[in-house]
Amino acid sequence: MSRNNTKTSQSSQTSFRGLQILSGDLKKKRDDLNLKTKKFITDLQKIETDINTSLKKAKDEYKKKRDYWNNKVKELKDKKIEYKTLFEKLINEKNLLQKKTKTSDKLVSIKQVERKIDNLERRIETENLDIAEENAIVDMIKKLAESKQEFLSQQENSDLFKIERKIEIVKINLNRIYEQLNKWSNKSQENHAKMLEIFQKVDELREQKKKMEEELIENKKTADRYHEQFIQVMNQRKKFSKGKKPYKPSKKPFVRSGHYHKKNEMIEKMKKDKLAEALEKQKAGKKLNLFEARLILGQSER
Repeated sequence: MSRNNTKTSQSSQTSFRGLQILSGDLKKKRDDLNLKTKKFITDLQKIETDINTSLKKAKDEYKKKRDYWNNKVKELKDKKIEYKTLFEKLINEKNLLQKKTKTSDKLVSIKQVERKIDNLERRIETENLDIAEENAIVDMIKKLAESKQEFLSQQENSDLFKIERKIEIVKINLNRIYEQLNKWSNKSQENHAKMLEIFQKVDELREQKKKMEEELIENKKTADRYHEQFIQVMNQRKKFSKGKKPYKPSKKPFVRSGHYHKKNEMIEKMKKDKLAEALEKQKAGKKLNLFEARLILGQSER
């Protein structure tokens, strides 16, 4: 064998060895990215499950409770308006009756009677009275007490007294309504706050999902590039083997999974959705991020 042939043989062996190393490196990078793609899809499915679970909890638990207490509050507010209207009506009736009757005179008379009774009782306690004088004072006190009772009896049977009693009852009911309104409004607000907290969590998950979808598409595109490079290198290797056809990839997907086709469809759908969103933003004159700009550029180059 000549020196030139020897050099050519050594060079071929070196090139073949280099292609072996390169193909192995490309295969490893491709497979690592495919595993990463698989993990992305698993994580996305988990996020989607978390989103659906959270939304269901917000709707079936907190929104339902909030709406229940809101309805109770609404009913109670209607009741409050009813009682306030009645209260104002009774006050007006009381004012009209007070103008027609001499209630103030009766009150003055009662106070005068009470004052006389107090003075007479004080005389018995402080003055040195004989039996006849003390009995006479006691008789006067009895008559005054009877007079007071008569005034009170007349007052209790009067229309004014009856209205005042109704006013007191309405005031008691209004106070109870205000207490219940405060209590039920707090319950409604508590459930509303918890519902909003879940919605905020869902928004964060959606943002995380959106970012992960973008990373998934980029990861898949990089894996496809490594796979194409790997096929090219394998074809070059085949040229060193006489009588063998160029290397062709297996008809089976290089990611050996029964869900490969479905995953590819999912990725393609994500890309289309992201492209549609980017085009809408571009049409509206909004600023595009780097990923959206690359999607539109890639579409225009096809």
